[in-house]
Formats: sequence, structure tokens, C-alpha cells
Amino acid sequence: MARELYSVIVGTGSCIPEKTVPNEDFLGHRFFSDYGQPLDPADNPAIISKFRDITEIAERRYVTDELVTSDIAWEAARKALASAGVDPESLDYLVVAHNFGDVRADNRRSDFVPSLAARVKQRLGIVNPWCVAYDLPFGCPGWLQAVIQADYFLRSGDAKRALVVGAETLSRVSDPHDRDSMIYSDGAGAVVIEAQRNREPVGILAHAARSDTLEHARLLQMGVSYDPEFEDRRLFLKMQGRKLYEYALTTVPGVVRQSLERAGLTLADVRKVLIHQANGKMDEAILKRLFKLYGVQEIPAEIMPMTISRLGNSSVATLPTLLDLIRRGELDGHRLGSGDILVFASVGAGMNINSVVYRCP
Repeated sequence: MARELYSVIVGTGSCIPEKTVPNEDFLGHRFFSDYGQPLDPADNPAIISKFRDITEIAERRYVTDELVTSDIAWEAARKALASAGVDPESLDYLVVAHNFGDVRADNRRSDFVPSLAARVKQRLGIVNPWCVAYDLPFGCPGWLQAVIQADYFLRSGDAKRALVVGAETLSRVSDPHDRDSMIYSDGAGAVVIEAQRNREPVGILAHAARSDTLEHARLLQMGVSYDPEFEDRRLFLKMQGRKLYEYALTTVPGVVRQSLERAGLTLADVRKVLIHQANGKMDEAILKRLFKLYGVQEIPAEIMPMTISRLGNSSVATLPTLLDLIRRGELDGHRLGSGDILVFASVGAGMNINSVVYRCP
């Protein structure tokens, strides 16, 4: 059999902010409904308890005031390059997935110029002008979409190595008067992917993606604070949680199945399902619906690693951080071996969904 080009992950890295924010920190918040009505602060313990039951989030991580998204993106990138043991000058592409740019603690306006990828490339000290650095905004599935793009570059033979980073500081765009703000967190993750020739399929085997904008574009959008008297009129991240849940539950499993079919595999071949850490109960429901598509009632234990209970939802960073923790043996009960099949899946603003099938080398 002739050797074919495959895109293989050779290094991973992540940056998990040091500041831990437990649910109890929200007890003193003044919450409002989405139509501007104040909620009784005496109900906060019940609100927070219900929130944990639904999302499984007990705590999350925030960056400290001196840091912005490109800082933690650089940290994750640096670690991924060290893990891969490659020269940064050998990179052909450096892609940073995010959605809000750099948002400073003292001026919470999005800063996109220069691109975050350009900032990370500069801070890494990369001189090579042929290392193309660009950003990718694609909602929470942005990092995985950047991986899909890198796969096209690498398999074409036009590029040999790419660094793909996902980084976000959602704490800087969260409305303190919105109960949904408790979901969001900060973080960054990165991978180094390189083109390798192999007689047998390895690395990225297939992928699938879709965008539903006609009726679903505004399930996640920007809006003013729910507190009508809040003096800060900047825009905050808002979501229609129930509709988003229903959309994800009915759509994500089909995209995952499509990616597996393109790889010539079935769910029975899969060792791990790495899904965007959006909401614990939602991810479990998606997994059950996926297995139902294959007529399987009993879900294998430990097939879906989870970090959301302690790291929250850091958007584009959840998947690469999850992968890095597994590769470094820091997620109890989860290990990867040669030949193991992984499925990555994500859903988020757009609404966008994607899935990648990967065979460990």
C-alpha cells in the first residue's frame, strides 16, 4: 500500500488559570431575569444549587487582572511546542481560535488588532515570515474548526506543521447580573499537528461540520446587562439556554455519526468521545442520543471524559485542554493507547457544530 499523508497531533499544551471561583462566590450577586425583573437575593442558594444540578459545575477558573487572552494562548502554545519537541521556526501555520479578542480587566472592549495569532507568534519569537498567523472566530467549535482547516493544509502537501490554539476569557464578557454567567470560565489549549506519511490510516481520519443560521443564529449573541439600571452599557454574552439545549441534542449526534461514516467506522470502534464542555447534563444527553442512533442502550463507562465540574465552560479551550490533561495522565481513569479511536465534537454560537475522528499513532 502506498504511503499517504495524515495529520497527526505530536504535542499538546494548556493554560488553566490559577484563580479558582467556587459557586459560593455568586451568593452575593444580584441576579435579574432576562426581561429585567430582579430576583430575590434570598433565592440565590436555591438558584446556585439548581445551576449545579443542571450543569454539574462546582467551580471555574478566571484569569487574574494582568492577563488577557493572548497571554494564556501563548502559554498553551509554548507548552505544546515543548511537548512536541519541535522548532517554532518550522511552523507553517499558527491559528488561534477565539471569539472576543483581548479584553482587559480595566477596559472591557474587544481588541482584535493585531490578530491574537500575530501576538502569539511575536511572543514566541518566531522570525519565519512564511509561518502564516491568523485568527478563527467560530463560536465554541472554533478550535476544532481550526484543526479541520489545518488538516486540509497538511494533507495537501502545502504545509508540514501547524500550531492550533484555542483561548478565551469569558469572565470578561459575562454579565454579573445574569445567572448564565456562572457557566463561563477562562482557559487556553493548544496542539501541534504535523503531516506524516504512513501506510495505514492514522491521525485525523475524517471530519464533518455544519452551520445553522436561518433560525438558530441568535441562540448565542451579545446584549446589554439584564440589570436595566446597570451603568455599564457594553455588551455581554447572552444565550437562550433551553433552545440551545434542544438544538444541540437533536443535531450534534447526527454530525458525529456523519464523521464516523466518512471514516468508515462505527461507534463501536470509538474509545473516547471528547465533547465540548458546555453543560454536564447536556453532554450526557447528547451522548445518550448518539448511542441511541446506533441502537445501543448501555454506554461504556469512562467513554466521555469530563472537566466541566471544576473548570467550567471555557469555550474554544475546553477540547484542547481536555486532550492535554489526558495525554499528560492528569485525568483519572482516562488513558490513550496506540490505535485508539477518538471522536471530538463541539457545538456553539453560529450555531455551528463539528466533529473530528482521530486514530492515535
